[in-house]
Amino acid sequence: MDEIFSIFLDTFGGPVDRREVPASSMKRYRGKLPNQLLEYWDEHGWCGYADGILWLVNPQEYEGVVASWLEGTKFEQFDNYHLIARGAFGDLYFWGEKTGASLKITSVLSRYTARTSLYAEDEMDKALRSFILSRNVDSNDYGDLFKPAKKKLGPLRHDEMYGFVPALMFGGPDTLDHLEKVKAVEHLTLLSQIAELQPYSFSDL
Repeated sequence: MDEIFSIFLDTFGGPVDRREVPASSMKRYRGKLPNQLLEYWDEHGWCGYADGILWLVNPQEYEGVVASWLEGTKFEQFDNYHLIARGAFGDLYFWGEKTGASLKITSVLSRYTARTSLYAEDEMDKALRSFILSRNVDSNDYGDLFKPAKKKLGPLRHDEMYGFVPALMFGGPDTLDHLEKVKAVEHLTLLSQIAELQPYSFSDL
């Protein structure tokens, strides 16, 4: 195991609900995603960390989610994006084939953070290691609700997330009583259709 992922595991702990990555997926994304990420997939699979607060995912399962969120936005023409990770409450981490980890969407609020890539196209392995190193547990814990939600609703599987019902963009409250365990792809697609995607004020794209 390389040093970067060892540091990541020290921060997030061991994996949950691990799935092996088939050779077909490795072939599908070679040349589109960094070789370093594919090596992590090969060694560690797709799984959750910190009891499921952050997930490294199969991008193919989220192609519809990516299309739904980016349709009609400037990002649709800006790069080819793949979802490589997501949080328990629907934080979405996109990887651009040319721009790396340049886009994050907070789905519950329909807000995005976009940053100009610090890395050239031939430095994507370095960019991926930087992305992995910069992850932290608290940034994916919406309102410190993860532990209470896990206790009340049970742990998440790879295809699940904690969602507010009704959605916050429908005016629902962001309280534990209004959290449910929902299917991630379906819920994220629903959230993409409620409100127009808007930037956080500190986005620079």
